[in-house]
Amino acid sequence: QVQLVESGGGLVQPGGSLRLSCAASGFTLDNYAIGWFRQAPGKEREGVSCISGSDTHTYYSDSVKGRFTISRDSTENTVYLQMNSLKPEDTAVYYCAAEFRYYYCSGSPGSYDYWGQGTQVTVSS
Repeated sequence: QVQLVESGGGLVQPGGSLRLSCAASGFTLDNYAIGWFRQAPGKEREGVSCISGSDTHTYYSDSVKGRFTISRDSTENTVYLQMNSLKPEDTAVYYCAAEFRYYYCSGSPGSYDYWGQGTQVTVSS
């Protein structure tokens, strides 16, 4: 059974850090583009970051560029999103998603095939 499971969310003060994990079971993440998306209440799901299957292409939205870093650990079959200098506007449910794509990744949620259930990130003092 193909499954993606996010973890690492929580409550953090502004300026703090969190590391989200996206662990796969039932398939290997190698050769899959992995995207991180977030959705705040009343807003559409937006692309935050992605990494291509080859790990040679990454994408960051303007709102997180310079603060978030995406990485892959093939030995753990996991993709991470390191989030630093968090702001209240980063508060949202964060989802990871997978698409079988090697040289490129998309920041648009419509192209992804597998999705996790999400993890809540709350940035508040």
